[in-house]
Amino acid sequence: MTTVLHINASGTRTGSISRAATARLLQALSPTQVITRDLAETPLPQVDETWIATRLIPETDLTAQDQDVLALSHALIAELKQADIVLIGMPIYNFGMPAGLKAWIDLIARPKVTFRYTENGPLGLLTGKKAIVAVASGGVPVGAPLDFATPHLQQVLQFIGIDDIAVHTAKDVIEEFAA
Repeated sequence: MTTVLHINASGTRTGSISRAATARLLQALSPTQVITRDLAETPLPQVDETWIATRLIPETDLTAQDQDVLALSHALIAELKQADIVLIGMPIYNFGMPAGLKAWIDLIARPKVTFRYTENGPLGLLTGKKAIVAVASGGVPVGAPLDFATPHLQQVLQFIGIDDIAVHTAKDVIEEFAA
């Protein structure tokens, strides 16, 4: 039984290369369950001062209002925890990731929830998962010095404990499955 968290980060809903690539990868994975998070269809809020302060309150001290502030973050993290595979379609916009994907990262990277600090440095708490990233770029090759999106996403995934990360260019995925 495999559960995939399928994240679409492209702002383009029709004709998106990253969406086409993840759709083909999802078909190849043939999971038992799919959790879909479309960051263009349902945009995520930017973190603000209230959220930043509230995320540091110990769980036992959270008020009902604090719980409301963290509710979306809790839901996003629950999706991650439920998934065996995180499948992300990521276009590169202006050398970086879309704002929606950055907002997702900000909401799921939570101290004592998805990572914790130890005397040896940070420790990711979401281990045993695999991430597959399909990157679409119109001009900056994946892995090139000006590709700031791919290493950023890889760093965050590793930081929260996901070390098994496969990065593919969306174009290569589409060509491979077209054959």
